[in-house]
Amino acid sequence: MTPFNAFRAAALSTALLLAGTFAAAADQAPAKETAKPYPLDYCIVSGDKLDGDMGKPITVVKNGQEFKLCCKGCITEIDKDPKKFEDKLAAAQKKDAKAGDTKDGAAKHDDTGHDQTDAPKDRHDH
Repeated sequence: MTPFNAFRAAALSTALLLAGTFAAAADQAPAKETAKPYPLDYCIVSGDKLDGDMGKPITVVKNGQEFKLCCKGCITEIDKDPKKFEDKLAAAQKKDAKAGDTKDGAAKHDDTGHDQTDAPKDRHDH
């Protein structure tokens, strides 16, 4: 065997060994954590209805919770204080569950499809 052929054989063996190692490592990679789905039909930051005038919602995940936002500007707000919006989401979910327990069994919603008392008063203009 010539030195060049020996080098090619060694390089090929190394490549096959590394490919097998990476394939095995990929099989053992930890599963991605799945985020809790966002349950509201409006942006938790602005209160604007999702899939409205702003187009398709922007999805971000903070601390294992998915948030759907109406615009890129809301990403900045949620990045500043994710805990604040996690707490707002929890309160909105409690309120929606409580509203579902009304006398007639129906939640009281406005024409946008969600309870406006949950929406922030400081909505922003797009």
